[in-house]
Amino acid sequence: MDVNLRQIRAFLAVVGLGGFTRAAGALNISQPALTIRIRQLEDQIGLRLFDRNTRSVQLTRVGQELLPVFQRLMKDFDGAMADIREFSEEPRGTIRVAVLPSFAAGPLPALIADFRARNPRVSFVLKDAVGKRVLAMVRNEEVDFGIGVGGVDEPDLDTIDVCEDRLVLVYPRGHAAGELPLASVPVISQFPLVLMDKDTSVRRLVDEAFAGAGSIATPACEATYMSTAVSMVRAGLGLAILPASAIEIRGFADIATRPIDDAGFVRRIVIIKRRGSSLLPAVEEFTKVLLAAANSCTATSGACLNVEVQDGGAEALAVGVQGQ
Repeated sequence: MDVNLRQIRAFLAVVGLGGFTRAAGALNISQPALTIRIRQLEDQIGLRLFDRNTRSVQLTRVGQELLPVFQRLMKDFDGAMADIREFSEEPRGTIRVAVLPSFAAGPLPALIADFRARNPRVSFVLKDAVGKRVLAMVRNEEVDFGIGVGGVDEPDLDTIDVCEDRLVLVYPRGHAAGELPLASVPVISQFPLVLMDKDTSVRRLVDEAFAGAGSIATPACEATYMSTAVSMVRAGLGLAILPASAIEIRGFADIATRPIDDAGFVRRIVIIKRRGSSLLPAVEEFTKVLLAAANSCTATSGACLNVEVQDGGAEALAVGVQGQ
């Protein structure tokens, strides 16, 4: 059966206006053209929909049965088309993002708050996960895009550079690590280390950086969550190596941070999306805002973004990596 929208609209116009002449005028077509559409619809269904004579047009029993069905179909279709037009005219809908935990808890919330203040019809679902899981959720279309670590070489995925995020040494304030003239791999490897779980992108980068310096990262303790790693540092269990963007390393008076003197401790943060996929207007707009905030920050400091809401607006700020 090949029933189309024009035939259904013709049927509803005849019913609503009570005749072919008025319906043809409303549809801006000739009466013969309207008659053809009705006949085609009846041919597809295999039954007459109208009883017609020179004075009146009446619905048949089949026409009466189909009337509410066709009315519902057109209402749903017209409603969907109106929603689509609104999508293109004003950002709306739900933006689903798979994101590294350090970014989910750090820069993103303030950026989202500012975006929603300007686009109240947009909601967000953040799925914080380790790098491998971010890739899987993007690939399986569980999210609209991901924010992960660069180096993705997958035939079905594309990446867009956002910024660079330096890993820093996290240590108890007053610790000898703060007085070192150089925080290099050979030096910091002499101290007990609190490292992240091997499934995390941070641990992968640490292992690669140590290997590049001819050493092996040997943990005294391991943690899955950065908050746990920071708590271990505060308890004196060792020194941690964490992203400068991580909110967990801020707000404690008894810990400090410093850069590690090795270019290997810098990770590239990227937007990850399915190759060839089109993003909803709201999603596209948010990725532009994210990139603009990162570019603003990089232009002024060369560091990765950290976003804070001040005076009702979002401002991109460089991540502080010096001891404080």
